[in-house]
Amino acid sequence: MREVIGPRDAPALILFHGLGANADLNWFTCFGPLGRHFRVVAFDQRGHGRGIRVGARFRLSDSADDAVALADALGIQRFIAVGYSMGGPVAQLAWHRHPDRVAGLVLCATSRDFGGSPRERMAFAVLPGLSAAMRVAPYRLRRNLMGTAIANRLGDAPLARWAATELGRNDPAAMMAAAAALGRFSSREWIGEVDVPTAVVVTLRDSLVPPHRQRKLAAAIAGATVHPVDADHGACAAAPQRFVPALVDACQSVAARAVLASSDRRE
Repeated sequence: MREVIGPRDAPALILFHGLGANADLNWFTCFGPLGRHFRVVAFDQRGHGRGIRVGARFRLSDSADDAVALADALGIQRFIAVGYSMGGPVAQLAWHRHPDRVAGLVLCATSRDFGGSPRERMAFAVLPGLSAAMRVAPYRLRRNLMGTAIANRLGDAPLARWAATELGRNDPAAMMAAAAALGRFSSREWIGEVDVPTAVVVTLRDSLVPPHRQRKLAAAIAGATVHPVDADHGACAAAPQRFVPALVDACQSVAARAVLASSDRRE
């Protein structure tokens, strides 16, 4: 877990990373800028990085519940859930399962569902079987295969070597199970019920989550603001000069509206 205390009495953010990443990899460019305005908490989800080991038993809903348990342990009564890619569904589920704890949503490079096209549905359909196969492979082999593949792709720069080491901590069986869970996820039936301030950070050149799906997510939530970023899906790490200002703006927008909503409820 990583925590940035932030200013006194600052609103709390809980950050949910994307599939195959971990808290540090997803958000390392964001901790400092966000910490100037907020109390920031980020944790490794199950099967990712140093998160709870679950093998092929990964469920998005468990990650949402983990966040609330973490908030309890840290004395955080209400928080803004900030989700990136796979973290977007987890943030949505945190609100859906614990509406009294989530004061707002910031959803980045994400969608209401991830299995829309026939090609995507077919790809996600085979993942549970692959997950089961990876689960019975020797752990050293699973970790070395993943680490070697990542290292070969990223090269030898210090940041790339650090990223490869961090990615090598992931459990491949859990990664497959998480991808399968993502393919099954849909919030279409209830996303329109979201009643907390929401912002959607849209990555305009996204090759993994098409921008039109991100905009549909925003359109489905009453009052959601849209914060465009001219970058691809990995903007959080690859284009921080574009992504981070949009993220901070989105979080500040949600926090300000959450204060107003809280004042209205008290009156």
